[in-house]
Amino acid sequence: MTLYTHSDSNKRKTWLLMSGFLVFAFLIGYVFSYAMDSPVILYIAVIFSVVLSFTSYWWSDKIVLKMSGAKLVKFEDNKELYRIVENLCITAGLPTPKIYIINDTAPNAFATGRDPKHAVVAVTAGLLQKLNRAELEGVVAHELSHIGNRDILLATIVTVLVGVIVLLADFFRRWTFWGGSRRRRDSKGGGQLQIIMFIAAIILSILAPLFAYMMQFAISRKREFLADADGALLTRYPEGLASALEKISSDQEPLEAANRATAHMYIASPFEGKRGGRNKKGFFKKALMTHPPTNERIAALRGMEV
Repeated sequence: MTLYTHSDSNKRKTWLLMSGFLVFAFLIGYVFSYAMDSPVILYIAVIFSVVLSFTSYWWSDKIVLKMSGAKLVKFEDNKELYRIVENLCITAGLPTPKIYIINDTAPNAFATGRDPKHAVVAVTAGLLQKLNRAELEGVVAHELSHIGNRDILLATIVTVLVGVIVLLADFFRRWTFWGGSRRRRDSKGGGQLQIIMFIAAIILSILAPLFAYMMQFAISRKREFLADADGALLTRYPEGLASALEKISSDQEPLEAANRATAHMYIASPFEGKRGGRNKKGFFKKALMTHPPTNERIAALRGMEV
């Protein structure tokens, strides 16, 4: 598979997942609103999730940088890093983002920002110390690909859909617990379709949040594969990123700057493989991962033709 076909394949798979997610979200909303005989609940959940998610999206870069303890780097502070970022941005046709360094000895990196004009690339001190130039270029190219592909915006849209589903499921369970279903049956009677929809709503209220998170993580994994392929297109050297991922995943130092809320943003999960056994993962464990297994990403990169 060439770099171009690998990139196109991951784009198609992402939008296929996204389309399925949208259909799933609308189906959940319809079943819950029918069972509760109150479509206004769906509207409230959508509005609340959109406002909350896009507020955090607007300020996400500042929040994450603060949580990570990242410090802004100027050209004179690290000329080599600056030149690598600038050269790759010229190749990608992107404005040069702000560059931050996280004072942490574990090698890792992430990108954030609501659009290319407000983008940020952050790397750890450990990444600069432990990677050679080709590997560092591979990592930076991967992060710039996230920016160019608008992955922060896509992640926000997916978060809105997950938020709507989780809110509706939680509200329906509470509504049922407080006797809302009995009041509705008393007032409208218990038709067969109504009973079927109510039972379906109960089942979905339990399973829908899990399925929503699984779809969110599946989209996230596809975007990582896409950023790998597009990053390799930028450098024309897939081995640089493959070697960088090997070093990052095999490094046993914990990334103290990361937590569960920010782990999905890094180029490699800060928690994968730190306790060993990273290559053997069951279906459900893999389905709840924000990143593809690193060995799969490396194999995909090394299987690409330049």
